[in-house]
Amino acid sequence: MTQKVAVLGTGKIGEALLSGMIRAGWSTEDLLVTARRPERAEALRARYGVETVTNAEAAKTADTLILAVKPQDMAALLGELAPHLPADRLVISAAAGVPTSFFEERLPGGNPVVRVMPNTPVLVDEGMSVISGGTHATEDHLLRTEAIFKPVGKTLRVPESQQDAATALSGSGPAYFYFLVEAMTDAGILLGLPRDKAHDLIVQAAIGAAVMLRDSGEHPVKLREAVTSPAGTTINAIRELEKHGVRHALIAALEAARDRSRELASGEG
Repeated sequence: MTQKVAVLGTGKIGEALLSGMIRAGWSTEDLLVTARRPERAEALRARYGVETVTNAEAAKTADTLILAVKPQDMAALLGELAPHLPADRLVISAAAGVPTSFFEERLPGGNPVVRVMPNTPVLVDEGMSVISGGTHATEDHLLRTEAIFKPVGKTLRVPESQQDAATALSGSGPAYFYFLVEAMTDAGILLGLPRDKAHDLIVQAAIGAAVMLRDSGEHPVKLREAVTSPAGTTINAIRELEKHGVRHALIAALEAARDRSRELASGEG
């Protein structure tokens, strides 16, 4: 049976999902979008050939609603949807830190809710979307959610109790790599390389290392040891990283991100 899907909130993540679904073969006739600004709605119609509707219309007509607005806007959006949303409609949240209970308390029909934490590489179809079902979500609802997010990368199911940890590791994860590339580029300049050449060297090293991690099946320690010759350049660099507590700093950083996710989930500013 054909399913109608509405994307509510078509910022970068929402638009990435929309374009990914179209590339995966979804008919534009089965896709609806909402946009706050009329010029944004017109741009989406022109770019993708999809119908733009109001939030209330989406609630009435779509079988699945993907809520991709900012966390601070979610309560107001649910207030718009609740009077119009039939109880059997699947609600998928892509808002960081907002638990499924937040939706279940505000949607009186007992709607199935699935929480998803995507990360920004969904923009290049290399994302990771971490999925957790709420109280009323069934296996069918989880499969429907995976079908929407798989065109823009990989999906992983976790218990909702692990979502804050997944947010710290995966949702925020790309930023840590960008930070590392930024620092390594500066180091390359300090060592005498032009910025563009240092950047190219580091980015390709990152891509190659990521592919080896993904495809080799080897533990990262073994892959690192393969590069680390006795008394060589790499072991001297590793010694300095350990001396400066980089491993400890990374663990502390991820713990801080997890704790902030918990704060956001509890409604703290």
